[in-house]
Parts: sequence; C-alpha cells; structure tokens
Amino acid sequence: MKPSKIILPIIVISQFCCTSLWFAGNGVMQDLVATFGLSDSAVGHLTSAVQFGFIVGTLLFAILSIADRFSPSKVFLSCAIFGAIFNLGVIWEGNSLASLLSFRFFTGFFLAGIYPVGMKIAADYYEKGLGKSLGFLVGALVVGTAFPHLLKNMTNAFPWKMVLLATSSLAALGGLLMLTFVPDGPFRKPSQKIELSAFVKVFQHSKFQAAAFGYFGHMWELYTFWAFVPIMLQTYAWANPQVAFNIPMLSFIIIALGGLACVVGGYISQQLGTKKVAFVALLLSCICCLVSPLLFGQSSETLFIAFLIFWGLVVIADSPLFSTLVAQNASPEIKGTALTIVNCIGFAITIISIQLLNEIRTWTSSNAIYMVLAIGPILGLMALISKSKTSTDVPTAINN
Repeated sequence: MKPSKIILPIIVISQFCCTSLWFAGNGVMQDLVATFGLSDSAVGHLTSAVQFGFIVGTLLFAILSIADRFSPSKVFLSCAIFGAIFNLGVIWEGNSLASLLSFRFFTGFFLAGIYPVGMKIAADYYEKGLGKSLGFLVGALVVGTAFPHLLKNMTNAFPWKMVLLATSSLAALGGLLMLTFVPDGPFRKPSQKIELSAFVKVFQHSKFQAAAFGYFGHMWELYTFWAFVPIMLQTYAWANPQVAFNIPMLSFIIIALGGLACVVGGYISQQLGTKKVAFVALLLSCICCLVSPLLFGQSSETLFIAFLIFWGLVVIADSPLFSTLVAQNASPEIKGTALTIVNCIGFAITIISIQLLNEIRTWTSSNAIYMVLAIGPILGLMALISKSKTSTDVPTAINN
C-alpha cells in the first residue's frame, strides 16, 4: 500500500521547522558576542556545544533504542518541545558563556530525537525510492539550518531575540504536525528490547562500513563549512574594502541552496546509482577544500560568491545518499538505532573538525586553513574505493 501523498510533505515541513533550532545561535552570533561580552572564539564553542549535545543525545537514544522501541512521531514531538524550550533559554538576560553553552548543549541533545528520528520515520514509509525521500528530508534540514541567517537578515529592525522566538515556535509547530499527521509507518518493525549489541552488529558488514565511513568523511567537512561561511564572507570583505556583503542573506543562500542539491541528487541517484552520485559529490567538495585559498586572493566578488555557492551545493548533496545506504544495509528492527549510531559518530567528528579549525585560526590568519577540511573527504573516498575493491559481499544497495 502506497503511503498518503501528504506523508512526505509533512515529514519534510516538520524537519525544516525543528532543525531551524540547530544554527539559531549562529544566526545571532554577533549579537550574542556583543550582548554577553563573549570572545571571538565563541562561534566555535557554541557551535560545538550543539554538536556535543547531539552526540550525547544520539548515544543515549542508541543505547536505549528509543527510536525503535517507541512511536517515532511521539519521540519527535517530545524532543521538539524540549528543544524549543532550551533554545529560548539563550534569551535570558543573565546568561554567561557557561549558561549559553548549557542551553545550546541541551538544544543539541533533543535534536537527537528530531534529525535521525525523522529519517527513521521516512524509512518506515518508503522502502523503494528512499534516496529520493531522504533527499527531500535532508534538504529540509539544510534549509532549516540556514533559516536563522535569513531571519537575522529580516529582523535587523527588530531585537535579535526574535530569531530565537521564531525558531522555537517553528520547532513546536513541527512536532505537532508530525504527531498529528504521521502515524507509525507500514514498514516499522518495533524492537521489544534494548539492543546493546547493535553497536557492534551493524559494523560487521562491509557494505554498511562503506556507507558509514563515507558519511564520516563527509561530516568532517560539512558542519565546519556551515559554521565558518559567515567568517569566510567577512574575511573576504575585510580584504576587499570595496565589497559590501549582506552576510546574513548570503550565508542563508549559500547554505540553503544545498537543500536543492539534496533533492536533485536524490533524483539523479535513481538513474546513476546512489553510491556513484555520493562519491562524485564527496570528490567535488574535496576539491573545493583544496582550492579554497586561491579564491580568497582574487578580486572578483561574483566569482568568490559563486564558488561558495557551488561548495555549498556539493558539500551536502551526498548526505541523504549516505544515509540511504546506511538505512538500506541495516536490519529493519535496528534501522533507527543504526541511523542514530552513525549520526552520533558523524557529529562527534564535527566537533573535532570545528574546534581544530577554530584553534588554527588563533595561530594564523592564512586562508589556507580551509584545506584542513579536505582530510575527511579524502579518507571517505579512500574508504569507499577500498571497500568496493576488497569486499566480496557488497550488494546491489551499495553499488546502485
């Protein structure tokens, strides 16, 4: 039986609404720095706090098999409400860096019940065409991630706290939509017990390893690129005083257009194969990392923006494809746990990447620092090639 036509749009809208919490702090970062007397390194610390909260959340959710043992829609709503509440905590006038880090940590913690659970819900409805479905879903994540930058641009005439109020309201709305319109899917196979062995079990198959290691390489680059897009724009503007960038709007455009790349990549993968399209996207984003220093040194602002837009497209296009391969190569009864485990490890990697780049910025002003982001894609590409050559049990799902 085919799912109702409203299921995927509701999942996508809910995902967009709730994941707007993710970079809400980054969207008003300069206001936070000015209001609470933070240092310039706060951008890395506050971004990493969300990632760390997400890691702890996904780890706990995976250990307890939350997404497989309980109704995913109810989990989604609960986490959306709690995430919205902690996001609002940033508004408190008595905040210090420690309290801001705590609020962002718990926002990230409850995002663990939104992003991977949303993918689990989609996988419970769409066995065929999952790549296309997750393309829309991750596309919604991307636009949701970029949305605070747009809100910041739209609310320049209003207090920055409006960005936090708006994103929290959207998150609550997204959770309610999911619970109201998306019941448990027809392909859901609930787990009746905590599966501690799932951590080891899922990585025993080379087909799953190939997808997971490709995803890990992709994650090394992705969130660090997103976090530093406004900084890249500001750096170029400082070096070229004649340039007048609208940084919030450009940040939104560069990040949000990646959502379109996810959707297009999902459709292309149906014709060319999921793994092949993911490999090409990872290769292109790797090249962007390596050539990025050259773009800072040229005088054409149009070329610089076009390069960042292209980088923003290819840096995310492979994400739903790797998630598709992960979901397809995990047992149905631990599918949610497998997605959560891979997300947990992937986001742990983002903290290392963000903090490393943040630290390197204190040592040097060279724009060559962004070449460090190529480490992940290079290792991911090597893993994909190696697993394909050495594995004798790589099935259709990983090669298609």
